[in-house]
Amino acid sequence: QVRLQESGGGSVQAGGSLRLSCAASESPDSNYCMGWFRQNPGKEREGVATINAGDGSTYYADSVKGRFTIAQDNAKNTLYLQMNSLKPEDTAIYYCAAGVGPHWCTMVAAYGWYNYWGQGTQVTVSS
Repeated sequence: QVRLQESGGGSVQAGGSLRLSCAASESPDSNYCMGWFRQNPGKEREGVATINAGDGSTYYADSVKGRFTIAQDNAKNTLYLQMNSLKPEDTAIYYCAAGVGPHWCTMVAAYGWYNYWGQGTQVTVSS
C-alpha cells in the first residue's frame, strides 16, 4: 500500500509559477508509473504529466507541454510538478497517482488503472 500526499498548491496570478510535491510512503518500484492529474467539479479527471519510475521517461498533455515539468527524487520518495507560465485554465485540484505498469505512462490521459491516489491540492490561477 503506497500512500501519497500532495502539497504546494495555492493561488497565483496568470504567468506565475508553482511547484507541487507528492510525498510517497515508500519508493515506487521501477515498474511503476507516476503521474499528475487534475480535475474541476463536474468535469472528468485530466492527465497532466507522467513519469516512468524505472527509466525516467516523461510524457505530457499537449495543454502543458513547454510549461510544466514532472520530476522524481528517489532519495526523498518525492514526485514534483513544476508549473510555469500558469494560465487561468490550469485552475483545478491536482492529484498525484502511482500504479504498476510503466507502459501506461505513454497514455497521459488514462487514469483508471492507477492503484494509488493522493488527496489532492488546489491550484487557483487568476487573470
